[in-house]
Amino acid sequence: MKRAIAIAAGSVAFAAVAAVAAEQVSERWFQDVTAKAGVAAKHTNREFNNPYAKIMAGYTALGASVAAADYDGDGLEDVFVTDSKLGGKNHLYHNNGNFTFTDVAEQAGVANGNDENNATADCLWFDYNNDGRPDLLVIRFGRNQLFENLGGGKFRDVTKKAGLERYMNAITAVAFDYDRDGQVDLFVGSYFQPINIFNPESPRFFPESFETANNGGGVTVFHNNGNGTFTDVTAKTGLQTSGWTLDLGNGDADNDGFDDLYVACDFGTDRFFHNNGNGTFTDITEKAIGFDSKKGMNVDWGDYDNDGLLDIYVTNITDDYMREGNFLWHNNGDLTFSDVSRETGTAETGWGWGAKFFDYDNDGWLDLYVVNGWVSAGKESYVPDIFEMVTRPGIDFADARNWPPMGNKSLSGYEKKKLFHNEKGQIFKDEAAKHGVDSVRDGRGIAIADFDNDGRLDMFVANANGEPFLYRNTENTRNHWVQFALRGTKSNKSAVGAQVRLKAGGMNRLQFISGGNSFAGQSSNRVHFGLGEVAKVDQIEVRWPTGQREVFTGIAVDKLNKIVEGSGKPVK
Repeated sequence: MKRAIAIAAGSVAFAAVAAVAAEQVSERWFQDVTAKAGVAAKHTNREFNNPYAKIMAGYTALGASVAAADYDGDGLEDVFVTDSKLGGKNHLYHNNGNFTFTDVAEQAGVANGNDENNATADCLWFDYNNDGRPDLLVIRFGRNQLFENLGGGKFRDVTKKAGLERYMNAITAVAFDYDRDGQVDLFVGSYFQPINIFNPESPRFFPESFETANNGGGVTVFHNNGNGTFTDVTAKTGLQTSGWTLDLGNGDADNDGFDDLYVACDFGTDRFFHNNGNGTFTDITEKAIGFDSKKGMNVDWGDYDNDGLLDIYVTNITDDYMREGNFLWHNNGDLTFSDVSRETGTAETGWGWGAKFFDYDNDGWLDLYVVNGWVSAGKESYVPDIFEMVTRPGIDFADARNWPPMGNKSLSGYEKKKLFHNEKGQIFKDEAAKHGVDSVRDGRGIAIADFDNDGRLDMFVANANGEPFLYRNTENTRNHWVQFALRGTKSNKSAVGAQVRLKAGGMNRLQFISGGNSFAGQSSNRVHFGLGEVAKVDQIEVRWPTGQREVFTGIAVDKLNKIVEGSGKPVK
């Protein structure tokens, strides 16, 4: 009898556990559909064949990038995803409309980007010739590639013709119209100086300091001439830097109609440049954010507290060796920012990389996804090796020979990702485990897009030396939403830099179209608002990149609305 009771009790307990597990799975709003969608191709890090290869391996575990755009104008967001190994193919995944994708990179002419002298590091969609079709910049250690979108699924290499064939060792880029002439300009961030890192002539090409290195590649500004070519205007704009650039991010900090620039730098201080509105920028770092000695990795702009001002999120490093913490720069409205990362619970995310603001539950507040992890390899830690080097008197950090080889050791590896839910602009609560997006792969780039046009934002995550993740959003709160696809006429046709200010149900919300913000990732340039329970939009105000302002009413909720500059009403 006791045995029967025990068995029955065990069965009840097992059923209870199973029920809890089933409930937890049902609460997961993101489904990993990577394999089913046909986008599971693995990224592989570049291996070097030079005297410093064993040292460089750990410090160039980069290049896993993803960029979303509707390159063929069929109303579905496609994705470009990179590889970095020698001979490795990049991928152009065409969206088939049923949450599956087909790699068409070879027939499109954009698959090849990794040869003996170049390694893919990042990618960016931008309409360089303002013909309404997104063109593709493949950002590389070595020389970048610019592919013109010819329509019909075909691209051609116009790098040399456009004047962009320079050796740059680039790792990031954004494109926006800094001088409001109707053409998007190109800002390129370089990590190393323009030396041949595949076969360096000297061993002195590493950062000269852990906190104040100024021997990096800096930022280069290419002005769009409007005829398919670019001119280097770095000196003219006042953006000459020499930091180890890892990311760039644009946004209008003071709502003056001109986008400013945040530069995230490894091994030294980040920089904030204010756009003067006359084709030049002023370095106001000391006033705006102060000087730091951290390792800036990511730049994303978004109005997380819905006060009508764009804030900035920057990832840094928080591990056993470096307790730096991230920055959540709250915009004070006077071209100064206050770091509120610790107060909001967003300071510690491990060895941070890409991070992106987006409203994953459509409640009207911007949430935040952060990926992390440097090198996940063997059980032995690389930290003691670094510590020994840093504490050695008189060490020449710039000499690659003085850096210890990583081998199969791990450094800040196997870290869990963070999905921060925005609790009404006050604090953020990590719900990554709850929703099944707390992977321990070494994350790099994030692309946010509504791949199935259902009003719920999905995530594509690129991982270094691993398969990516495509997470389909199945959020079931039934909150309302609205999306906008903007088209410039006097402004650049992609409307990069445009702000959309929404009024609905007594609330005010701000979104904008960036030039490709977030480390190694570019999200859709559709403007998306979660509305919560509000089922009617009162109006939107669009502040176009040229400075023109328009108010639109008659907005359809739970749909994508097309807005054309100067039209006065949404396009049906």
